[in-house]
Amino acid sequence: MARQVNGKRVLVVGLARSGVGAANLLVRLGAHVTANDAKSAESLAPSLNRLDSAVRVALGSHPPELFFSSDLIVLSPGVPHDTPLLESAAGRGIPVIGELELAYSLVAEAAGHGRRVPGFLAITGTNGKSTTTTLLYEMVRQANYRAELCGNIGTAVSETLLAGDFFAPDALLQRAVDFFVVEVSSFQLDTIVSFRPSGAAILNITPDHLDRYHGMDAYAASKSRIFENQSRGDVLVLNADDPYTPQMDARRKALSVSPDVYYFSTKKKVRGAYCLDGRVVFSFNGVEHDVDPAEFRIRGAHNRENAMAAALLALTAGCGMDAVTAALRTFGGLEHRLELVRELDSVQYINDSKGTNVGAVMKSLESFSVPVVLIAGGRDKDSDFRLLRDPVREKVKALVLIGEAAAKIGDAVGDLTQVYFESDLKAAVNRGHACADAGDVVLLSPACASFDMFLDYEDRGRQFKALVQGL
Repeated sequence: MARQVNGKRVLVVGLARSGVGAANLLVRLGAHVTANDAKSAESLAPSLNRLDSAVRVALGSHPPELFFSSDLIVLSPGVPHDTPLLESAAGRGIPVIGELELAYSLVAEAAGHGRRVPGFLAITGTNGKSTTTTLLYEMVRQANYRAELCGNIGTAVSETLLAGDFFAPDALLQRAVDFFVVEVSSFQLDTIVSFRPSGAAILNITPDHLDRYHGMDAYAASKSRIFENQSRGDVLVLNADDPYTPQMDARRKALSVSPDVYYFSTKKKVRGAYCLDGRVVFSFNGVEHDVDPAEFRIRGAHNRENAMAAALLALTAGCGMDAVTAALRTFGGLEHRLELVRELDSVQYINDSKGTNVGAVMKSLESFSVPVVLIAGGRDKDSDFRLLRDPVREKVKALVLIGEAAAKIGDAVGDLTQVYFESDLKAAVNRGHACADAGDVVLLSPACASFDMFLDYEDRGRQFKALVQGL
């Protein structure tokens, strides 16, 4: 790929973090790069400031001639791959790939030249990706492997390649790294061609992004692409308790891919990791190790699943059990994921702004045995909020709604508890404070995207924390 793009006209579509990383990487490889985005220069100012000065920029629209005159098109994950313009370009024989595929192909090219290159440990799923990916990264580091944490978690793989000075004029990956530990979204998987992780995990499949996919089967099929290029010697980890896992197994067999498959389960004994008599058992290479989950620093049933998935990938990648348990004892979780912000008057305020879909909120509510004042709402992703009826009935003493989806959520579950509609997050925090009694939890877990009122879920979470600290 490095030699293939040198001197070629490459169009990068979408100027979010991945697009900027891809554009800068391509310039480094000698390509003639144009970056295109339908947004204005003003709204893209932070991204434009990070672009290499050699990148030509075309903003405000998607000119067809720009697409049709390119030798290669690279998409940011937020750009749908099936638009008429992109399909027309592909029909003209122009390759259309994503940033993940671009970066992976560069690493794979180095292997083709006989170089020792890092393995890719990749994690996808609807919920828990960032937590599991970071926990796996900590396990790998505890085992004294050299690793890079990247992907959908915040630093694009292409950015990691550039920042680590992995390139020289005629050599790739001069710096020794054992693993890229990568969080992978369904959007990234939509545009892979050759991406083949040596270890992969699908954590769960619950409704999300149905504003982009035509139903759950299409969404699940996108997630399953993480293993479509795997073969003997690779590892695949699946959730035995997830209703879509049989579909994953059937697709794997239909594709005739043959990775070594392990499972995790909180309900039954499986080949891999499972819960038994209050302990977590890891069964690997004919040896069983059991761990008391009370030793895990991260809490909640969903994090027990995340821990099992991360541990299986770590063990199969060569990490010892000591390294795995050391990481489990020290890793405390991530910002915006069931993050304790403050305890005030015996009320805990929890920031779960990363809970951007219904399944995530369901998992979060499962973590509490005390009454919850739930703050939710934002931009709908064509979600079925009726799936929240049981957990709201069982856990939520008051529901405070904001954003574009407030009315839809209220229609779905408003008959089950006291509901308040507020105009902004400040009013919602004040309402939550007024509703909560000693021993309760005020939980921000929106079940929606953030873009109607905030820059992103991180902005939403940090504003929530500031408001809570101001109470």
